[in-house]
Amino acid sequence: MTATPVIRTAPAGERPAHRDGNVLRWLGAYSASAVGDNIYYLALSWAAVQSGSPSQAGLVMTVSAVPRALLMLGGGVIADRFGPRRVVIGSDAVRCAAVFAVAALLVVTSPGLWLLAVLGLVFGTVDALFMPAVGALPARVTGRDQLARVQGMRGLVIRLAHVVGAPLGGLGIALGGPAAAFGIAGLLFAVSLPLLMSVRMGELPPDDAADGGRTAWRELGDGLRYIRRHRVLAPLMVVVALADLGFVGPLNIGLTMLADERGWGASGMGVVLAGFGAGAGTSALWLTVRGRVPRAGLVLSVTCLVAAAGVAGIAYVPQLRGAVAVALMTGLVVGFTGAVSGALTQTESDPAYLGRVTAVGGLVSLGMAPLTYPVTGVAVEAWGTAPVFTVSAVACGLAGAYGLCARGLRGVELPGNPVGGREKSAAKRRS
Repeated sequence: MTATPVIRTAPAGERPAHRDGNVLRWLGAYSASAVGDNIYYLALSWAAVQSGSPSQAGLVMTVSAVPRALLMLGGGVIADRFGPRRVVIGSDAVRCAAVFAVAALLVVTSPGLWLLAVLGLVFGTVDALFMPAVGALPARVTGRDQLARVQGMRGLVIRLAHVVGAPLGGLGIALGGPAAAFGIAGLLFAVSLPLLMSVRMGELPPDDAADGGRTAWRELGDGLRYIRRHRVLAPLMVVVALADLGFVGPLNIGLTMLADERGWGASGMGVVLAGFGAGAGTSALWLTVRGRVPRAGLVLSVTCLVAAAGVAGIAYVPQLRGAVAVALMTGLVVGFTGAVSGALTQTESDPAYLGRVTAVGGLVSLGMAPLTYPVTGVAVEAWGTAPVFTVSAVACGLAGAYGLCARGLRGVELPGNPVGGREKSAAKRRS
């Protein structure tokens, strides 16, 4: 039997999330940290290239990514055991200290690739704790009926971080080298800390908060079984996995090759990516203001199908203008898909398992999906862009089709939607 999530619902008349000072403090902390992340990765890659060969730089970046993927599930267990607030603050403090330390060493000496590799290892390990805890925070910060709006706000921050982070990091490198860029990233991590400490968190009921003396392995197994038996979360994880595996490769690797093949150049590729970002940002803004997504499970599945058409369409549009239009449409629906899947994860999960549920979703996006990068590159070289984009679109389409076939996911609603007694009936079925 699956427990009904016990997450606080905002009382009638409570401020919506985008006007709630507590949520805005969390959003400010998340914004500073997200921009700092983008600057950090830019500074790390630049410093690695300057200190060694391109292959050595790639190895440094891999050293940062591998522990994050391997330890992500354990990070979810720690977030649930000790509470996401404590884990987020502690891991953010470690990231801040590590980046500042490397920035200081780069000012006084040139220690070489080994220092960057150590930083990448530390940062990746701490990220494995930080990311599941960050994913578990929204349900403790606001009411269940505000989580769709919060996911929209989070989506806006992610787009903003990409837009602001790279130029700010580039400016730091131009003015003072990688040390300055690392210093800016550390300063942003430092700014996020007092904001996080000022955020009020809802507490778990005593029965959910107790760990019962179970080992970490037992808790991890409990979390995986909880997801597998859940009539909404189990199919939701499958949908997220298929959608990410079908979408990440073409967007990050295939688009570069497509732009080269069509003669669009780097500027053309940038315009296509800007179209996608504008579409995703528009969806996030709409959700932030609107705050409701009727028939959320059905919307999630349908948007995956539309996104599949967009992924395939980019490869078959010969003109840059048409590709930008398709990317804009694809960004719109992908923005909805990401926000709705995040909101459903928050509202359907028992708070005691939310860190582990978030870790499983993050493992798919940040651990498994990047493995498609080399596969996409080899496949494009062997068969060309159009077939590879088509196969990727099929994976996205399978995500939507599976979601439509999964009765529990297809019929799920987000709290606060005007569906009368349907939501209450669904909650009874889940219990």
